[in-house]
Amino acid sequence: MISKLPRWVESGAFLLALLAGTVNAVGLLGFSHQAVSHISGTVTLLGTSLEAFNQQTGHLFFILMSFLLGATLSGVFIESTALKLGRRYGVALCIESLLLLLAYWLLKNDFQSGQYLASAACGLQNAMLTTFSGAVVRTTHMTGIITDLGLMIGAKLRGEKFDYRKAKLFLFIFVGFLSGGIIGAKLYSHYQIAALLGPVMLSALLAVTYWGFISTRQIHK
Repeated sequence: MISKLPRWVESGAFLLALLAGTVNAVGLLGFSHQAVSHISGTVTLLGTSLEAFNQQTGHLFFILMSFLLGATLSGVFIESTALKLGRRYGVALCIESLLLLLAYWLLKNDFQSGQYLASAACGLQNAMLTTFSGAVVRTTHMTGIITDLGLMIGAKLRGEKFDYRKAKLFLFIFVGFLSGGIIGAKLYSHYQIAALLGPVMLSALLAVTYWGFISTRQIHK
């Protein structure tokens, strides 16, 4: 049951959603208004551009494939999508940090390929933790989160028991992603593409914190 998860789960999910929200905000404001943390809109745009089959079609295709490759990287380093301490989340977060750093460098030097690395970073993060005790969770887009909250509210109105712990987790993710959008917009207004350095540092910090947490638990066993 999700109610038995440790209390740090909400904090971790909040920070990951904040990270993704920041990256996506910078993408929307600075990557020719290109979202990189979710793919639904990109697939739709790809579909509408296929008739013309121009440079934009290829660009959207590479955004899509980059997200897929990022998720594939997560599958290489993390053997399961279910949350469990001891798995190589720290490695995945370091790779995400490196991808975002390279994305910043490329975009700063006017290379469009930086967008693909940013998309890959989001794909990697989205695949890291996709289930918490059976609850499907995404930290890089809000469609599933809002849908599940709506279903839970509807079930409650029908008389079923309401899972407050799951609702709390989903709200933390929503607030994190929304906060990331606000922070990303603020950073971009001051620093332009250099705003990506914020998520670079946050993902690296999360990796170090995770490793420190694991080490502390092993010492006290």
